[in-house]
Amino acid sequence: MTSSQKAELKSEIRAMPAWLRRSIGKASELSTVQRIIKQRQIHTICEEGRCPNRGECYSQKTATFLLMGATCTRSCAFCQVDKGHAPMPLDSEEPEKVAQAVQLLGLRYVVLTSVARDDLPDQGAGHFVKTMETIRQLNPETQIEVLTPDFWGGAGAGQQGQRERIYKVVKAKPACFNHNIETVQRLQGPVRRGAKYDRSLFVLQVVKEIDSCIPTKSGLMLGHGETVEEVIETMVDLRKVGCDRITIGQYMRPSLEHLPVQKYWTPEEFDELGKVAREMGFSHVRSGPLVRSSYHAGVDE
Repeated sequence: MTSSQKAELKSEIRAMPAWLRRSIGKASELSTVQRIIKQRQIHTICEEGRCPNRGECYSQKTATFLLMGATCTRSCAFCQVDKGHAPMPLDSEEPEKVAQAVQLLGLRYVVLTSVARDDLPDQGAGHFVKTMETIRQLNPETQIEVLTPDFWGGAGAGQQGQRERIYKVVKAKPACFNHNIETVQRLQGPVRRGAKYDRSLFVLQVVKEIDSCIPTKSGLMLGHGETVEEVIETMVDLRKVGCDRITIGQYMRPSLEHLPVQKYWTPEEFDELGKVAREMGFSHVRSGPLVRSSYHAGVDE
């Protein structure tokens, strides 16, 4: 890092509002989880994404596992997860390792997410299912939420292939099916390279068509230059496809190689958007600067 880059980074850190600064939690709780996942060579998005809430979630017996390696085949401009390298071969033992970690940590609610794997024939849908089945064998009382990519691309690209992959995961009966739209329609291109607004809405729509009883969920990151009107339009579009739950949080730039923050939204602005979301009929709403996709995922509204 050059001296000018160091100065720019320090300037950004100083400009960060006080409401975005918080302790990550007890070191003992963090080290226990970190030791167990490191021993099994598995990953959590809590660690890979340096989530500011991971200590709180761990203490509430919730964690989000990152399946299929730590290298993504997409190159979204906001995301901390590694990209630009060849993805790792699938670990056939990963479902068992994750299930063991869930058991050892006594987790009551688990979120399974993954990097995008456009290199795999089914985009990793089968691996989600296998991991869910294995967790349930060892932890029958643990609820499992999935946070999936759009299952688009690679061999069999198109809505039919996408639908078949979604069907496979839905039939495994997750407690909630989450797919993040991330940002407003106007900003999809620069923020979500390789993803599309309508394609993400289609994921949530198909889940409801297959099984209307499974709650669906999506998330937005604010701070890329969107307007209040655009955020509300996005929430309207999500409700049109039957999305039940929503998370709204602040984008924080992971490094100088990522998109700069255009605006830090205030806690009051997040509160107001949360109020609008509830009035629209979202059953679970998490709206705040430090909210992330899995924040309070296992906590009833």
